[in-house]
Amino acid sequence: MTNLENYQAPDEINRWRTLALGIGGIGLIIWAVGCYFDSQNALRSWLLGFIFWGGIGVGGLGVLILQYLTGGAWGVVIRRTVEAASRTLLILPILFIPLAVGVTHLYEWTHLENDPIIQGRGWYLTVGGWIARAVVYFILWGVMAYLLNKWSANQDKAADMEESAKWLGTATAFSGPTMVAFALVVTFAAVDWVMTLEPHWFSTIWGMLFIAGWGLSCFCFVVAILALLSDKAPMNRVLGKRHFHDLGKLMLALVMVWAYFNFSQYLIIWSGNIPEETGWYLTRTKGVWGVIGLLLILFHFAFPFLILLQQDFKRKAKLLAGMGVFILVMRLVDMFYLIAPSPLIEHGGGHEASHFSWLYLVGPIAVGGLWLAFFFYQLKQRPMVPINDPFLENAIKHGKGH
Repeated sequence: MTNLENYQAPDEINRWRTLALGIGGIGLIIWAVGCYFDSQNALRSWLLGFIFWGGIGVGGLGVLILQYLTGGAWGVVIRRTVEAASRTLLILPILFIPLAVGVTHLYEWTHLENDPIIQGRGWYLTVGGWIARAVVYFILWGVMAYLLNKWSANQDKAADMEESAKWLGTATAFSGPTMVAFALVVTFAAVDWVMTLEPHWFSTIWGMLFIAGWGLSCFCFVVAILALLSDKAPMNRVLGKRHFHDLGKLMLALVMVWAYFNFSQYLIIWSGNIPEETGWYLTRTKGVWGVIGLLLILFHFAFPFLILLQQDFKRKAKLLAGMGVFILVMRLVDMFYLIAPSPLIEHGGGHEASHFSWLYLVGPIAVGGLWLAFFFYQLKQRPMVPINDPFLENAIKHGKGH
């Protein structure tokens, strides 16, 4: 079987991890100071960072499940990178602690005990129920990630191709029903953590927005990491332009799916014209929020869509990585657009009190530095590719083709 040492991650990753940890540590200190003076905006900024960076990890688990179900060369060469992203789910409960502690400073529904709508939701929308469900989400995601990563590690230790194929078959069979469970858990988590910022508003497509959005974030992040490693051993022997072309097509598909889901949500609410539903959009189509919404249409959808249609662009790793980073920035803006306009508690729930704060920059930097440091640590733990996968050789050949 293949030698493990030939596919170990390059030493540059250790330097990236140290840099990320330093930035995250400094960001955490600044955030803590800001939280002392402005706890609500600080907690919202932490929620923004948690949803954005944690979404890459959750999206990594979803992409890992997807590639086992669909196969293909693209899935083989990115498997270890998305596995490392999925293992960052281990740190999510720690990053969730500030949100759990500050839940009453973050969500307006915690102060609406006498509201008939909140009362109608009973135990489900209580602080205890909210935290308990978060624990369940982390456990379920953790079990999914643990089993898939365990079987992948067993494949590396396989004595022959028959044993390797057995572990691959186990992971594939597990991924079918798990994809359904994964989608349900993401839906409930997205509703609990983001949609309930507006306690009276709801959308039945909300979970699908996050499934598509977090999957897109993961693909963009993976392309950026692989582009950085494409000229370094061992990935310079693995990656080819057709791999990036395939990943670029998946990015294009998810850009369109994200736009489709958002447009569907807007169209249904606009056509229904129910006061309970339209308020969310009325806030986000006025003033600076309306400008941000227009920017999302132009630069989260239209611009990437037109660029990613070009075949030659998708075959160039550095250019595709640049587009991936650009989309990630727009993904952060999209999360900001969902979170920031929601009413602040201390101002009686008025939307006019919602505003941009410098803390919205600090939160994602603090969470991102810690998350990236843990991701790079996990990336170093295993070979960069599943060395004993029966399809690895053909996957490498596929990437080197024309």
